[in-house]
Amino acid sequence: MPTHSHPLKASLLMLSSAALFAGMAITIRLASAHVHAFEIAFFRNFFGLVFALPLLHKLGFSLLKTERLPLYFLRCMIGLGAMLTGFWALVHLPLSQAIALSYTTPLFVSIGAAIFLGEVIRARRISALAVGFAGTLVILKAWTFGASWLSSGVWIAILSSVLGASAAVSIKFLSRTESAEAIVFYMVLIMTPLSLLPALAFWTWPDALSWCYLVLTGAFGTAAHIAMTRAYKLGEVSALTPINFIQLPLIAAAAWILFNEVPDRYTVFGALIVFIATAYIAHREVLLARRAFNKALTDKDARQS
Repeated sequence: MPTHSHPLKASLLMLSSAALFAGMAITIRLASAHVHAFEIAFFRNFFGLVFALPLLHKLGFSLLKTERLPLYFLRCMIGLGAMLTGFWALVHLPLSQAIALSYTTPLFVSIGAAIFLGEVIRARRISALAVGFAGTLVILKAWTFGASWLSSGVWIAILSSVLGASAAVSIKFLSRTESAEAIVFYMVLIMTPLSLLPALAFWTWPDALSWCYLVLTGAFGTAAHIAMTRAYKLGEVSALTPINFIQLPLIAAAAWILFNEVPDRYTVFGALIVFIATAYIAHREVLLARRAFNKALTDKDARQS
């Protein structure tokens, strides 16, 4: 629950975050003309670390104090898997389809939170999950059992969503004792050397234009995370989540102009179904959090009286 609500500013920050994430997806595809997806992932982390260094300068080395270093490494190993598979999907699938499939991540987060965090999933959320996965089947045109359904790229994109959801659940564990700044800084600090290992297997030195795209990928990604974090501090998740959907038309327009890719109606309609389901889940989580917060205040007043 945001402590100070500024809905207009939060909405503008969330809109900026969505546009920046769209820009990152486009620069990844542009860089892939001369650089392998795994190498792009390394430079995303490397330049992300460069842009995160001001956190260390501002907060000092106390930022690095932790008793949960093994969990940080586990979170980063999972996050690296999500990044490598996600970047591979962005390079090898139509951009609109890759982004549409990434909207399934919150669905897997709900399942993981129920299994590993003990969160209760009630009938309404189960129904929303079912609708969301039905939307995924629409994107895949599952009833045809054709190339779209059997494509390895599609399954790699879904694997990225599953791994991304696992990373999100691990962040929930870490956030119980660790600051947001520490989680962000440790992520790029650990993932930079880890991502270098798979990148070396496909290493080619970028040309001048590719360097520009790689720097922009790191800058867009870091700025997008900062804007999203600040938006959630100023507004409610249920109101801000639908703004993320602006990524799809932005990327679809860019893919049409730059790569001559036109999304089919199944991708657009399926993505809309998945997004409505995830937005409803976010809305329900905010309502439950508000009720729990109000109940805690009532109980506190009752004890004081």
